[in-house]
Amino acid sequence: MLAGVQFTHILDFMIIMPLGSQLMRAFAVSPTKFSWLVAAYALSAAITGFLGGFILDRFERKHALLTLYAGFVLATLACALAPTFWALLAARIAAGACGGVAGSIVTAMVGDVIPPERRGRAMGTVMAAFPLASVLGVPFGITLAGWFEWHAPFFLLAGLSAAVWVTAFKVLPVVVIERHAGSAWRQMSAILRHPVHQRAFALSGMLVFGGGLIIPFMAPTMVANVGLTEQQLPWIYLCGGACTFFTVPWFGRLSDRYDKLHVLFAISILGAVSVLFLTNLPPWPVPAVLVVSTVFFVGMSGRYSPAMAMITNAVEARYRGGFMSVSSSLQQACGGLANLTVGALVTANAGSGRIEGFPRAGYLAVGAFAATVWLARRLRHIAPHAARTLVPPGAVIPPPTSPHPAGR
Repeated sequence: MLAGVQFTHILDFMIIMPLGSQLMRAFAVSPTKFSWLVAAYALSAAITGFLGGFILDRFERKHALLTLYAGFVLATLACALAPTFWALLAARIAAGACGGVAGSIVTAMVGDVIPPERRGRAMGTVMAAFPLASVLGVPFGITLAGWFEWHAPFFLLAGLSAAVWVTAFKVLPVVVIERHAGSAWRQMSAILRHPVHQRAFALSGMLVFGGGLIIPFMAPTMVANVGLTEQQLPWIYLCGGACTFFTVPWFGRLSDRYDKLHVLFAISILGAVSVLFLTNLPPWPVPAVLVVSTVFFVGMSGRYSPAMAMITNAVEARYRGGFMSVSSSLQQACGGLANLTVGALVTANAGSGRIEGFPRAGYLAVGAFAATVWLARRLRHIAPHAARTLVPPGAVIPPPTSPHPAGR
């Protein structure tokens, strides 16, 4: 059920990208203004994610998730009904504000409900929502909008999300957690100052930064440098998304059987090699290009299962909602920083039309993958239970110590 919530949230973010040409025609706006629609969702999610860190742990998880998800459903419906560009922009901001924070509660509930010995597999199941949204979001958005118009994908997604809300209301358990005593400011201070949390935040941000250096310019480079046509591009996402839908949960199961740091290290090597190939591709046959791009998607997305399981394990339950909300905000910010960084590294040759500088982005991404493993190692050093493998029945996993001495 949590994977269903995550799927609709991610699909809402991705489905607008293939609608760019229709939206620019419908509202007579420039590409720059269309980019506002894409950026508004992420920026809104980042801001509200940070603010959510102050209060989320003061509410029961299921109630908080259903409230925010209801707002997400209404905002998605407002996108479908938007009569003007500015109304659509406002609806996108609302969808990002509700959907982004709801996504962080999903991750927190995995840690609250799923025992540590199955948490890697559970995280892999939830994270499989991203490749599934990649498979369905881009091609399905194009097809449905082509049959009808740009409103249709949002109407369908609002209906699907409403059905998910009703089912979640019926089947999700009530999660009772230890409430943090004191003010919201004291709660946020405890989250930000805790040394375990600080290392987990660093790992969370670097995890996103590496992929954010490659994805924005992957499609333009495939067309300008490798020789693919615009019509062949969806195959990259279809093949990559279809494979990762199966490999991400599998990596999650491996994370439960073996040390999560070791699993992350192995997947990062695969991802780093594929990045070097992908960013230096010459004109190749389409099947060979699909193999390289698919391996890249498998390696990049596979890192999330062990890394996020480590992060979830490391955080004490009473801080988990606020921590995940702040972590989600940080990931959005790091993704934006990665996009700005690769934008400064990559240029278009006015004469040949080729994209230049993409290999530099690849080398930096490999460095980010290595830094992710190093940060995970630092997290395991201070919180060994975060990477722990299967736990014997009845064993108690000690949480990290409180940042505040007793009585303070």
